[in-house]
Amino acid sequence: MRRRHGVCSLDGIGNQTRGEVLVVTDARRREVYWARYRDGVRLDGPAVAAPPDVPVGGAEHTAGSAAHCALFDLPCIEPTQPVPAGLVAAVADWGDQPAPLVPLYLRRPDAKTLAERGLAR
Repeated sequence: MRRRHGVCSLDGIGNQTRGEVLVVTDARRREVYWARYRDGVRLDGPAVAAPPDVPVGGAEHTAGSAAHCALFDLPCIEPTQPVPAGLVAAVADWGDQPAPLVPLYLRRPDAKTLAERGLAR
């Protein structure tokens, strides 16, 4: 029987790193998805923010998208994208019964209801 696990792609990068690392990937709209890790364990995030608003904390390096790592004044290290070993490691301690698949929305939707736009009847 196949098992399906929902995995944060940032974890697929971050859990392959050592030291304190800021993982960043493209979130479009001049923003990044980010999370901070220490020795492969997530400390903060995941979240989405403009690069100047990302709390770098004690990060010594960045990992993830090279173009987005360059937005931070830290050395960039590998990996640059989620790797299979990282994705598998992210679910290794979940046991035989994975949690239900639930989407993780980090940004509010652009669509607004009529009431939110002030057009309610």
